[in-house]
Amino acid sequence: MSVRESLSAEISRALGRPFRAETMRESGGGCIHRALVLEGDGERWFAKLNSAGTLPMFEAEMDGLAALAQADALRVPRPLCSGVLDGQAFLVLEFLELRPLALREEAVACGRALAALHRHTGTRYGWRRDNFIGATPQINTETESWPRFFALARLLPQVGRAAAYGPALRKKGESLAEKLPAFFLDYRPQASLLHGDLWHGNAAMCGEAPAVFDPAVYYGDRETDLAMAELFGGFPDAFYAAYRETWPLAQGYESRKVLYSLYHVLNHLNLFGSGYLRQAERMIDRLLAELRG
Repeated sequence: MSVRESLSAEISRALGRPFRAETMRESGGGCIHRALVLEGDGERWFAKLNSAGTLPMFEAEMDGLAALAQADALRVPRPLCSGVLDGQAFLVLEFLELRPLALREEAVACGRALAALHRHTGTRYGWRRDNFIGATPQINTETESWPRFFALARLLPQVGRAAAYGPALRKKGESLAEKLPAFFLDYRPQASLLHGDLWHGNAAMCGEAPAVFDPAVYYGDRETDLAMAELFGGFPDAFYAAYRETWPLAQGYESRKVLYSLYHVLNHLNLFGSGYLRQAERMIDRLLAELRG
């Protein structure tokens, strides 16, 4: 049975009615996985394929998308099914017609929608399951302390993976993690529902609604989403202004932004190599210098 036929059968099973893909084409946007669009019977579905061992990534993505869909603040592709067929893991999602954020009013709508997402809060930091940030496993063990969560579940795992780049980076990273509570003496963030991997490539417009996808969902400081949104190209200025107008940020964000961005820079160092090493070192040195006063 071909991939098209196998996926058609899985979609039919999940829908509880027949679906037959008349066409299947490759789609862009698949940095890690093979991405496909299946079309037939007047409807379209988006599918991702990879080796069987990547099924946990797809299951975590389904879980995150379902949580974001339930929050109903931003448009997301609703997950349909996942599993393994013919030795390959697969994930099938609702197909969305997407276009980049281009107009000022679109950026404003996206900033306001993100603030609405962050209004959904939990009682603890973390998530009901571990997931992934890109291809990197992301620990989400729940805790009532945000500094402890960020140190143990975010910073230290990345610092440990970066040990291959020398003992100095690891030593400084561990020192920063130990002193992390000093950044939160007068600031205890709410445990907001986060996208978790919010760079501009994971946001778009779907009709008149801002949409997001490829999440790494957990409950945490809402500033972490904003900090990442400023990395790797960023969003239009109107996006940040609309967010701050809807929900102003607390004093000290500029320092915490460096801390939160460091997590993603370290992740890129571990995924893509030494091109991110100097940036990571500079960020750690800056944060340690601030703690020394």
